[in-house]
Amino acid sequence: MGEMVAFPCPNGTSAHGYLARAGAGAPGIVIIQEWWGLNAQIKGVADRFAAAGFTALAPDLYDGRVTQEPNEAEHMMTGLDWVGATEQEVRGAVQFLKQTCGKVAVSGFCMGGALTIIAAVKVPEADAGVCFYGIPPAAQANPAEIRIPLQGHFANQDDWCTPAAVDTFEQALKRAGGIHELYRYDAQHGFVNETRSAVYDAQATQLAWQRTLDFLHTHLK
Repeated sequence: MGEMVAFPCPNGTSAHGYLARAGAGAPGIVIIQEWWGLNAQIKGVADRFAAAGFTALAPDLYDGRVTQEPNEAEHMMTGLDWVGATEQEVRGAVQFLKQTCGKVAVSGFCMGGALTIIAAVKVPEADAGVCFYGIPPAAQANPAEIRIPLQGHFANQDDWCTPAAVDTFEQALKRAGGIHELYRYDAQHGFVNETRSAVYDAQATQLAWQRTLDFLHTHLK
């Protein structure tokens, strides 16, 4: 189990997040929340990464607010400055882990997936990114400017991060020529969230998890 910690942001303010430590010398990973907030499920993801050998830090982008109501979650997500949060809390979390972890990746889900792509452009200390079913507007992060290895996991039955949006994103990555690998699953948006029985897909989750670990071991070693 991890603990809540404070860490500095580049602008001199401080942020909080859930830190789950692996062993000494382990690589690091910043976990970015879904639109629900830094809830028990996201903390559990951090714990799972720590058990797999990655020190994980999940920044609290909503300052303690969490919800289970979609309308409230949408309100909180749309009220968040995505680029600002990435450049401050997410980058601060990467910098914090860099003090002890060496190489550090960024990974997120839904809204956090979109912020992962923004981080791949705007967080120079990040060494790799793993995005789950989230793509930001191109104006917030030009795929041609992604400078780190990026892996993406997307759902074919997704009406938010749609298959068409994924195709467009993949074409942009191919034109840019960077290191990337994108996977599509016959599943719904949020398919790795085990607390959402309506969309959770155990088989797809297991495959995505193994692909994620293989990718991180390759690019964080």
